[in-house]
Amino acid sequence: MEQLQYHEGRTEISQMGKVALIERITDGFRNVNTSTVCSIGDDAAVLGEGPRKTLVSTQTLVEGVHFDMMYTPLKHLGYKAVAVAVSNIAAMNGTPRQVLLSVAVSNRYSVEALEELYAGVRLCCNRYDIDLVGGETSSSCAGMVLTVTALGEAEADRITYRSGASLHDLLCVSGDLGSAYAGLLVLEREKVTYQANPSFQPDLEGFDYVLERFLKPEPRMDIVELLRKHDVVPTAMTDVSAGLADSALHICRASRCGCEVYEERLPIDYQTSRVCSEMSKNMMPVSCALNGGHDYELLFAINQKDYDKIKTMSEVHIIGHITEEGMPAVMVTPQNTTIELRAQSFQGLDE
Repeated sequence: MEQLQYHEGRTEISQMGKVALIERITDGFRNVNTSTVCSIGDDAAVLGEGPRKTLVSTQTLVEGVHFDMMYTPLKHLGYKAVAVAVSNIAAMNGTPRQVLLSVAVSNRYSVEALEELYAGVRLCCNRYDIDLVGGETSSSCAGMVLTVTALGEAEADRITYRSGASLHDLLCVSGDLGSAYAGLLVLEREKVTYQANPSFQPDLEGFDYVLERFLKPEPRMDIVELLRKHDVVPTAMTDVSAGLADSALHICRASRCGCEVYEERLPIDYQTSRVCSEMSKNMMPVSCALNGGHDYELLFAINQKDYDKIKTMSEVHIIGHITEEGMPAVMVTPQNTTIELRAQSFQGLDE
């Protein structure tokens, strides 16, 4: 029997990055089943022994950490819970098929409230042709916790891992960046104002896009289908759940490479820029893009031979390229200076 070992002293979770934490607590685990193709360390696990593989990913959303019920409609929350789990299947270049949903709730929630939550779950499942096939319902001492496990499938030769990027590959991102975080900033601003004056009516006019991006994100299955239609298989890919910097570092770490991202090429919506300018003179839209999170766009690398296939895709933006092993992940400013990319420190699960 393996003897349990205990570490002396205490290390605070906040001292470690999320990746370092996962590596530490999973150290010593070894795969013993031949059907386990890829386990910990990517957007989803890859399972199966045939040419068609099963993809499995789990996401947990915790009240007070990932969502605030003061401004989160339950129907939107149900939709988002499924969407963020399905985004991990998209990040592997796969197709989602089923989800399992486990819900822990306190007696603060009614049956009608849970019906509203599941209405959102159903809406997302219907939109992406996904079956809800199980889960668990449990009580909670405080608040709500949602855990969604998404299952998908893909041909083995079309699965995209984080680890396949090569020197000179082009780095691309879908959609725009920072808008979900901008939506969160607007909601938090209105919450603070309301708490100071409960008779205050929130002013959300003109922020529809960024609010929807935060409250009801969409997994970019349309991008997966578009790449498939044009016979483009990314060399590496991950979703942007905790900011572009975090996602770029995931690819660089797994692919053992560096990257250069060009600031002037980052796709940022005008509403995001507007929110930043209203919030603070020192808040830059590029900071929201790099570290805001919750966008659930796809960051991926492609071989240069596929450039002609993607250059006309309006929802795909070439933002940089892969550099050689040993080089850092950096952002190049319009003044041609470089800033090393750094992921936000682990302050509780923030994605």
